[in-house]
Amino acid sequence: MRGLKGKTAIVTGGAAGIGRAIVQRFEEEGTRVVVFDLNGPEKVDITDYEGVKRAVENAGPVDILVNNAGWDMFKPFLKSDPAFWQKIISINLVGPMNLMHCVLPGMVARGGGKVVNIASDAGRVGSSGEGPYSACKGGIIAMTKTLARELASKGVRLNTVCPGLTETNMLMEFMKGAGNPDKLAEAYRRAVPIGRLGKPEDIPGAVLFLASDDADFITGQTISVSGGLTMHG
Repeated sequence: MRGLKGKTAIVTGGAAGIGRAIVQRFEEEGTRVVVFDLNGPEKVDITDYEGVKRAVENAGPVDILVNNAGWDMFKPFLKSDPAFWQKIISINLVGPMNLMHCVLPGMVARGGGKVVNIASDAGRVGSSGEGPYSACKGGIIAMTKTLARELASKGVRLNTVCPGLTETNMLMEFMKGAGNPDKLAEAYRRAVPIGRLGKPEDIPGAVLFLASDDADFITGQTISVSGGLTMHG
C-alpha cells in the first residue's frame, strides 16, 4: 500500500494476537514499528499517562498510531463492581486516550498522521456479558469521530476498525468465563454468515489501508471486520 515504507508506527498490544498480526504486516510493508505492550520489550503500561508520554518521546516522530491493546472478561453487569469497571475503563478507554493525547500533538506539528483505533462490534451493537467493555468501545468510536472532526484541517486522519468474533486468547478466556466454551464457539460460528470465526490475520488489511496514503480522503469512519456478523449501512 502507498506511503507505508519508511514510516514509524506505534502499535499497542502488539506482542500477540491481532496486534502481532498488525505488526507483522507493517513490517512486510517496510514500516518501522514500535510495540507498546506489557509483555513486549518496551513494557509500556498504556494506563500510565507519564509512562506513555516518556515512551512516545523515546519513539521519535510517529507517523501512525494503532491503538489495539485491550482486555475483557465475561461478567454480567449486575454481578460486576466498580473496581472491575475501572479496570476495563482504564485499559480500553483511558489507555487509547493517553496514547492519542501524547502522539497527536506531534502529528499536528508535522502536518499529518494516521490513527487507527481498534474498537469492537460490541461497541456498535452491544454484547451480553460485556457491558463496561461495550461502553468503552462505543466511547472509542465516538472519540475517534470527534477527533477526526477537530483535526481534519491539520492533516491528521482518524478511523476505527471493529473486529468481530476473532480467535484470540482474549476471546478464548471470555468464552471460558461464560461457561461451556465449545458450545459457545459453535454458536458463534453459526452466527457468522461467512461460516467461521475471524483470525488475527483477517484484521491487518483494513488497518494498513486506513494507515496508508490510499486512505488520505477517509476520516471519522468505522469499519467492521466481522465476516458479515454485523452489517451497517
